[in-house]
Amino acid sequence: MRRPHIRTVAVAVAVATAATGLAGTAFAGPSTAGVERSATATGPTAVVKAAQAAAFAHASATGVSQGDELQPQDVLIDPEGARHVRFERTHGGLPVLGGDLVVHLDHKLAYTGVTRAADHAVKAATGTAKLTEKQAAAKAAQAAKGDAGSVQLVVDAREGASALAYQVKVTDQGTSHTVVVDAVTGKVRSNTPDSDEFLSPKLLDTLQERGESADPATGTPASGLLGAGASGAAAYPSSAKGTGKTLFVGNVGLTTTQTSRGHYQLKDPSRYGTEVRDAKGSQTEKFSSGSKLTNTNNVWGNGKTTSRASAAADAQYGITKTLDFYKSTFQRKGIANNSKPAQGMVHWGKKVANAFWDPTCNCMLYGDGDGDMFKKPLVVLDVTGHELTHGVVEATADLQPTFVDEDGNQYGEPGALNESLADIFGSNVEFYAKNTKDTPDYLIGEKLGLAQKFLRRLDHPSLDKLEGTIDYWSSDTYYTEVHAGSGVSSHAYYLLAEGSGKKTIGGVAYNSPTYQNIAVKGIGRTKATAIFYRALTRYMVSTTDFHQARTATLKAAKDLYGASSTEYKTVDKAWSAVNVTAANTPSARH
Repeated sequence: MRRPHIRTVAVAVAVATAATGLAGTAFAGPSTAGVERSATATGPTAVVKAAQAAAFAHASATGVSQGDELQPQDVLIDPEGARHVRFERTHGGLPVLGGDLVVHLDHKLAYTGVTRAADHAVKAATGTAKLTEKQAAAKAAQAAKGDAGSVQLVVDAREGASALAYQVKVTDQGTSHTVVVDAVTGKVRSNTPDSDEFLSPKLLDTLQERGESADPATGTPASGLLGAGASGAAAYPSSAKGTGKTLFVGNVGLTTTQTSRGHYQLKDPSRYGTEVRDAKGSQTEKFSSGSKLTNTNNVWGNGKTTSRASAAADAQYGITKTLDFYKSTFQRKGIANNSKPAQGMVHWGKKVANAFWDPTCNCMLYGDGDGDMFKKPLVVLDVTGHELTHGVVEATADLQPTFVDEDGNQYGEPGALNESLADIFGSNVEFYAKNTKDTPDYLIGEKLGLAQKFLRRLDHPSLDKLEGTIDYWSSDTYYTEVHAGSGVSSHAYYLLAEGSGKKTIGGVAYNSPTYQNIAVKGIGRTKATAIFYRALTRYMVSTTDFHQARTATLKAAKDLYGASSTEYKTVDKAWSAVNVTAANTPSARH
C-alpha cells in the first residue's frame, strides 16, 4: 500500500551516472561497470536549469503554466548522455498533488520529451478557502479517526482536478494517514494510510474468515558457525564480522560494528550504517526510539523465536541483501540513492500480523505476528525486498493509489503497479542472495506458511485465490484492489523474462498462460529487470497506469537495446500477452 506523499521542496539534486548499471552506449548489455554517484547541490545545475527552461518553452507538451515553479528531485544521466530531470511542482507557491513530471533532454541539453502525471495544465484553484486550517484538521481527524497534526494548503491536481485543498497528517496509536480536505466544500478528497503494509486489510479479513493459520517453518541453525569475536582493531568503532542465527535463512554472515573491546552492535558500517533495532512492542515511528541491539559475542539470535535477536538477524540480512542487489545491479547507493542507511525495527507493536515500509521514519517495521493467523515475525527475505522496493518507488516515480476505501484497502492501476514492482524486485533480491535456505523463485511470500504455499506468483498470478489476483488487464482493473491488480504487470514482467508455457527454474515448476494464447519467448531476467528499472526511474510518474507502463518499458527497451531489437519487440509482445496494447488504451477518467 502507498500514500499520497509530498516531499519537501528543499531537496538536494541527486546526479546519477549510468544509474541503470549499463555501461558504454545506449545499446550495451546489462553490466555492473557503471558508476553512480549522488551529489548535493545548493543551487540548480546546468542540467536542471536547461530542463526548467525546456519545460516552459514546451508548455503545450509539459503542461507547465504561468504560476508554476519546478522543484528538482533528481537528475539521471545515462551513459549515452541523455538527461532525465524529475520535478515536483508548486503553483502560486502551493505544492501540487499529482503535478510531478520528468523532463527528458539529450546530451546537448536539448528537449526530447516529457513524462507527466497531470494530463492538463494546473490552473489556479477556483475560489478561496472557506474552511480554516482548524476546521480542515477537525474533518481530517474525524475521517481518519485520529489526532490531526500538520496542516498544509495545497492544489489537488489529481484526477483532472484543480482544487484548493488542505493536506492533513492524522496519527493514531503509531499509525498515520494523509487526508486531503477540499478547502472550499469541506469534502474529504482522499484518506490514505501512510504505512505500506505487506498484507492488505482485505487479505487479513479473508484469512480470518477462512480460519487459516500461517505457521512458517524456521531453519535449523548449522553447527559450528561462530562470530568473529574481537577484530583486534585498536580504534573503535570498527567493522567486525558476526553471525546471524536467523529464523528463515539459517546461519548467515553479518557485518557489524565493534564499539569497544568485546562489545558489538547490529549496525553495518560498510553499508552506510544500516541498522536494525528492537521496538520492544512499541508502535513508534521514530527509529531513534528503538533500542540498539548489542552483545559481547557478535552472534545474533539462536534460530528460534526464544531469542529476540533471531528476527533482527533476518531483518538485517534481508535489508543488507536488498541494498547489495540495488547497488550491484543498478549502482544505486541506498534506497533513496543518497548513500544513507536503510533501517528497520523488529518486534514492532504487540501481536501485529504485518510488516511495513514506513515513510514517516523511512524504515522497515516488522510485527511479530498476532499469534493466531501469523505465528512468527514477518521477517522473510522477499517481504523485506518487497517493502524496501516501495521505498525505491517512493524516491522515484512515487506511484500512488487512485482511491482508498473506508477499511484502508487501496485501488487503482498506479498503486497496483507499485505493488507489482515491489514483487518484481523483491523476487530479484532472492535471486541475488542465492541463499540455499530460501531458494530463489518467482513466488512471493512462499515462506509465510500459507496453505496456498505462496501469497502471490508472477508466472500465473490468478493461482492466488486469497487476494483474487488477476492475469490480464480489463476495463475493470481500475477498480481492483492494488495487490490483486498487481498481477497484470507482474505477469508481463515474467513473460518478458522467462516466456510463456511450462518451465522449471531452481526446482520450481512454472506454467505461464497468455491472453489469446500469444506465445512469448523470454529475453532473460537480467535484461527484463534492467528494462523495468529504467522505466521506473526515467519514465514513470505518480499516476502511471498499465498502458503508460507499457510505453515506459518500450522507451526503456529502446534506450538500452534499440527500437528494432528483439528486446523491444518482446516488451511489446509481453504486454499484449496480458491484454495491454496501444489499441485498447482507455480514455482519461476524470
